Amino acid sequence: MALRLEEHLRRLEEIVRRLESPDLPLEEALELYEEGVRLIRICEKSLREMRARVEVLLRTEEGFESLSLEEALRRNQT
Repeated sequence: MALRLEEHLRRLEEIVRRLESPDLPLEEALELYEEGVRLIRICEKSLREMRARVEVLLRTEEGFESLSLEEALRRNQT
C-alpha cells in the first residue's frame, strides 16, 4: 500500500507542475485538477488506514506495552 501511496504522491506532484504551466489549455487543466482531487481523496483514505494500523510501543515496568496510536495519544494528553 505504501508504494501505491508514493506513486499517487508522485503523480500529484506531476499534476501540480503541469497545472503551474502558463501554456496549459483550460480543458486539460480541469481534467488534471479533477484527477488531482481524486488522488488526494485516495491518499487521505490510505493515510487514515495506515494510521489505524500504527502501534506504539511504550516502556513499562514489565517491559513494553503495545498500544494503538490513538490510545497512546490519549494517555499522553493526561
